Amino acid sequence: MGKYFGTDGFRGEANVNLTAKHAYEIGRFLGWYYGRNKAEGENARIVIGKDTRRSSYMFEYALAAGLTASGADAYLLHVTTTPSVAYVARVDRFDCGVMISASHNPFTDNGIKLINGAGEKMDEETISLVEAYLDGALKTDGKEYKELPYATGGKVGRSVDYVAGRNRYVGYLISLGLYSFKGVKVALDCANGSAWTIAKAVFDALGATTLVINAEPNGENINKNAGSTHIDVLKRFVAENHADVGFAFDGDADRCICVDEKGEEADGDKILYVYARYLKNRGEFKDGVVVTTIMSNFGLYKALDEIGIGYAKTDVGDKYVYEYMSRHRCPIGGEQSGHIVFSNYATTGDGILTALKMMEVMLAEKKPLSVLAAPCVKYPQYQVNVRVADKAAVSADEIVKEAVRKAAAAIGENGRILLRESGTEPVVRVMAEAESADTCKQWVEYVAEVIRGRI
Repeated sequence: MGKYFGTDGFRGEANVNLTAKHAYEIGRFLGWYYGRNKAEGENARIVIGKDTRRSSYMFEYALAAGLTASGADAYLLHVTTTPSVAYVARVDRFDCGVMISASHNPFTDNGIKLINGAGEKMDEETISLVEAYLDGALKTDGKEYKELPYATGGKVGRSVDYVAGRNRYVGYLISLGLYSFKGVKVALDCANGSAWTIAKAVFDALGATTLVINAEPNGENINKNAGSTHIDVLKRFVAENHADVGFAFDGDADRCICVDEKGEEADGDKILYVYARYLKNRGEFKDGVVVTTIMSNFGLYKALDEIGIGYAKTDVGDKYVYEYMSRHRCPIGGEQSGHIVFSNYATTGDGILTALKMMEVMLAEKKPLSVLAAPCVKYPQYQVNVRVADKAAVSADEIVKEAVRKAAAAIGENGRILLRESGTEPVVRVMAEAESADTCKQWVEYVAEVIRGRI
């Protein structure tokens, strides 16, 4: 992770530690960087999407101003999902893409995610150049730049309305529906975020009876008691409305958490199990593995072992999951949080795509989600987020390390305890997994209290 950019972009409180000036300067850099080797009369083309946060409009305009000032053309998708930006960047051959979102964070936060022309998370080398420019210390191509040149005259870039790109992404999602959804009652929680403009249209087009909640964004209610981080809302809604299945997205719709017909949660681990088993049953899994993160539950690994499917573990972040999948040509990977990557269909986590793939399995096997996910029995898990000023210092603290070792010894081999720095927030996460929920809570609270005493 860099000074500004973490595992999922440059994230912070809007106009506090992520300002409109930052957005403008990022735009200035990207416009210059991707335009510097263009032929005469050819401009860099960069596509921008945003979520529904109040500040997203400010950042969109600041980015567009920076891009056009450097001579690039800014193509605006307006309110859309992160995976749609990745799709459009790749399919329409943009130089890069930018998504303005802080994902599942509250509306006061925002973020800037950079996506390369292949629709993948931006490479670290380019990110380091962006950060160097933000710090006034850019060195590249054998030169040092205190300031970047402004485009003048006919070289000034344009801002282009590109809602057609978003519509093409919607069409792509619809095309992935292998079965009619007619007769299936589907509940969608759009988190008052990006899915608001897309999800219902896709499910309606495929014939579902679509029930939607949290699809009235006002700039301040994104993720507020809604979406994948507040799954109890959808669980109640599914049960009360007798829906066959429910899907909850986060603010930028790159996550999906499912709710079965009984109103029970099926998180990212269960989604991975259901789809991997489906591929294996169809003879399409071959020699691949399911790519997980270190936060995946023991229950997932046990269930995969029972059906003879291998798995790999990466650091937390769909970026790392995708990198491993790309290197080893794995068909599916993801996170417990609902970031699921289907490498045959997308280059990043895509919540709506995940929902469509779960529908595919249910309809193909003619079974409800509760039955499909039942073999993946989760171990009790407990997590506490401790807000800290210096995440690295906490992780390196010897007293904290000793507390973690003590907890691990007490939990034993049939469980684990993890201390992890968040890549998107100023917090250290303490998570335990064990056969007993009480054991998890006891030792997580113990380690968390030690951390609080050290900060």
